[in-house]
Amino acid sequence: MEKKLHLVSLGCNKNLVDSEVMLGRLKEYKLTDDASSADVLIVNTCGFIEAAKEESLDTIFSLHAQRKEDSLLVVSGCLTQRYKEELQKELKEVDLFTGVGDYDKIDEIIRKKSNTFSNSTYLIDDEQRVITGSNYHTYIKLSEGCNQTCSFCAIPGFKGKLHSRSLESIKKELIRLTSQGFYDFSFISQDSSSYLRDLGNKEGLIELMDMVESIKSIKSARILYLYPTTTSNALIQRIIDSPIFHNYFDMPIQHINQDMLLRMKRGANKERIIELLSMMRGAKDSFLRSGFIVGHPQESEEEFDELCKFVKEFDFDRISIFAYSDEEDTMAYEMDGKISDKTIKERIKKLNTIVEKKMQKSLEKEIGTEITVVIEGKSSEHELFWGAKKLSWDREIDGEILINESLIEELKVGKCYRAKVTELAGDKLLATVNKTA
Repeated sequence: MEKKLHLVSLGCNKNLVDSEVMLGRLKEYKLTDDASSADVLIVNTCGFIEAAKEESLDTIFSLHAQRKEDSLLVVSGCLTQRYKEELQKELKEVDLFTGVGDYDKIDEIIRKKSNTFSNSTYLIDDEQRVITGSNYHTYIKLSEGCNQTCSFCAIPGFKGKLHSRSLESIKKELIRLTSQGFYDFSFISQDSSSYLRDLGNKEGLIELMDMVESIKSIKSARILYLYPTTTSNALIQRIIDSPIFHNYFDMPIQHINQDMLLRMKRGANKERIIELLSMMRGAKDSFLRSGFIVGHPQESEEEFDELCKFVKEFDFDRISIFAYSDEEDTMAYEMDGKISDKTIKERIKKLNTIVEKKMQKSLEKEIGTEITVVIEGKSSEHELFWGAKKLSWDREIDGEILINESLIEELKVGKCYRAKVTELAGDKLLATVNKTA
């Protein structure tokens, strides 16, 4: 009888790539959404902040409660890497533990039934990933680890220093994926603008773009997670000049007050951040996404108000807000001046009001325009609508466009069309498909 596998991937899309590697190594298993019928259950955890850790533990306990007798519960990823001794001692519900360095050995780990934590950094190289969730788009991981020293971030402590994949490895993966019909790619890492800096190349991302553009079957690409100190004007200009890479700029700046930037150990000062953002915003059809942390130790009301004023005045398209999470093994953990949970919640509520208006403005400017969209499938709103995304947007995080009318009789999932945006209903755009793109 064919064995069944149930896998839950938590956290970021970098984690998703690692989960897809594991699926590729376990192709002999039949995937199932029913945890109670699975022979092997895998949770690929996130251990970045407290909320992610709680979600990971809740998922583990939930699957354990559902699992059948003689099944195998495997826990991998950032949480297990960060707390490997504690979890192996405390989580008796789990059969096997592995960290972030052994995704390509998951079949061997299950076969041998042995906990495995390699000291080496795992970089994808010629792995047969099983892409999930799309027939046209996927994420390409550029590197592992990070050389930044942000005060609030524990990632370098358990992921290690920056290790970049080779251009050859990425090119090989892209050629294989395009041969399978994928044409839209999001390039990701903890700090993508540092790609190849560990190998002495300060403009490695520009070299990557040159390589990507040489592959004719790639139609669409974007870079996620630029870092202020490693993003050069030349890189921004190269993105602007690219025929393939969208003017999609995702740079989490975390704060704008100069004293807070110093406390957060962000490297770039306020003036430089505004220079970078202004250059991005000035590009044709630019899309600007950022992220902010609220309630970092010693954040005063005046400093928070400066952040609110900046967000209100600067034209971001999308913004993510995060409550400060007090993580051991970080510099911020040792700082005085901790902000109460009540104050953090009040500040987030105030900032979120501004962010919602900002997103509304970004969506409203699309009304009346003709854009290229990709059909994702039936919409989340109603089966009578198709769900789509603007080609330049990243999947899932930037919103859904509802196709409520089409001049083309049969729309196909994963195919591009030209569409006229007609109105905004709540937080979703409505559009009419006019022709094939």
